[in-house]
Amino acid sequence: MKIRLFASAFLIAGLFVGITSCSNSSKSPKTGWTYNDSDLGGFEYISKYNQETGPGLVLIQGGTFTMGRITDDVRYDWNNIPKRVTVSSFYMDETEITNTNYREYLYWLKRVYVDYPQVYRDALPDTLVWRNQLAFNEPMVEYYLRHPAYNDYPVVGVSWVQANRYCEWRTDRVNELILINQGILRKDPNQRGANSFNTDAYLAGQYEGVVKQNLPDSDPNSDTRSVRMEDGFFLPKYRLPTEAEWEFAALGMVAEDELIKDRKMYPWRGNYTRNEDKRNRGLIMANYARGRGDYMGVSGSLNDGHGISAPVKSYWPNDYGLYDMAGNVSEWVMDVYRPMSFENVDEFRPFRGNVYTVKERDADGNLAEKDSLGRIPDRMMTAEENRNRANYKRSDLRNYKDGDLESSINFGEDGEQDPTLTTSRMYFEGVGNDKIGMTSRISDDARVFKGGSWRDRAYWLVPGSRRYLDENASRDDIGFRCTMSRLGKEDGL
Repeated sequence: MKIRLFASAFLIAGLFVGITSCSNSSKSPKTGWTYNDSDLGGFEYISKYNQETGPGLVLIQGGTFTMGRITDDVRYDWNNIPKRVTVSSFYMDETEITNTNYREYLYWLKRVYVDYPQVYRDALPDTLVWRNQLAFNEPMVEYYLRHPAYNDYPVVGVSWVQANRYCEWRTDRVNELILINQGILRKDPNQRGANSFNTDAYLAGQYEGVVKQNLPDSDPNSDTRSVRMEDGFFLPKYRLPTEAEWEFAALGMVAEDELIKDRKMYPWRGNYTRNEDKRNRGLIMANYARGRGDYMGVSGSLNDGHGISAPVKSYWPNDYGLYDMAGNVSEWVMDVYRPMSFENVDEFRPFRGNVYTVKERDADGNLAEKDSLGRIPDRMMTAEENRNRANYKRSDLRNYKDGDLESSINFGEDGEQDPTLTTSRMYFEGVGNDKIGMTSRISDDARVFKGGSWRDRAYWLVPGSRRYLDENASRDDIGFRCTMSRLGKEDGL
């Protein structure tokens, strides 16, 4: 019997991926057919996969916690009512994305999209966020993003939309380097425009790159093949954290014998913003505004030591090893803002902002979007069909249970689905520039940001506090960090 053997292991950026060598014992327990055997159909099976921690990330073991308010609601927003929820394990950046991290992204865009300069311009942070009519902040406008004095400071002036695009770019660069380190692809400094590595395009067979050596294929009809998702080479996508993930990670509540002894007010232990440890007693735990006009303390005895944002890792990490989960800069999360989200979101992996699409190739081999059940309908369904087949509707559920039918199903006056209508119809009458009647700052473009910043009082350092801003807006005190889903065992062992 001819049996094509695979290497017993691939070393991928430090990741040990066990690709089981073919043997008599490597058989299907349900059919008895041998895995990885080109003479028997060539079905390939990988055992004992364990996800590697991506660059810059820390594993956060999930669990249950009480999400929401733990202090008096001094603003009377009533938008963070306590709720017991569970989040799965995930990975989170140890620090906020810095100016250096973001400039690497800008440099790559400028080099690769030389024929499409608008791509680079769209990614540029808005440095004018520093400008204030009655303050001299021009040095920050000119120098904060690019001067080496601010290399390790968190990037600001980045909108929610720009932060998401950075996450997408980071995913592709990490996965491309994995293939290069594995010997699948060669480095290609000549990538340009659409001919640049993209994880989804590679998996769909739409990007080949400069191939060094493809994998041996156990399919009897071919000798080699490109990497597939089933091989376990690629890491999951980098993304923004959900609000629940961010709050869970900020609290850093590590239980002993299934017992959380006390509820934290801040990411550190204790109810004060000064260090209670004997060695560092009295030192400020985070970069924030201690009072009106007091951003860093008195000359000769500075409290937090920084008038604006501070270099990452300037203060102590929380129990998960994460820095600046309170103070320095606030951070974008994925969720759409709704005051009553905590009453509606699921108890397991709570999140508000879903738009369900499934990637699939069309008849020409290009990626096409499909409906939430993974089927391409022959025609757009009518409103009546949508009502009768609620689980089949092509819709977003960002406004789920907001109180009206239009908030969850987009259809026009003729009863047919209208892609120009969005769920903001609940908050605005009319379409486009003709919006009249009731208006609200709360819309599908309002995104949550968490954590206090160098501009904020201590109230906003509490992880349960929440605010929102338009997804295309930016400020001098909002940055972001990335997360990644943990696949497989929750404990990571």
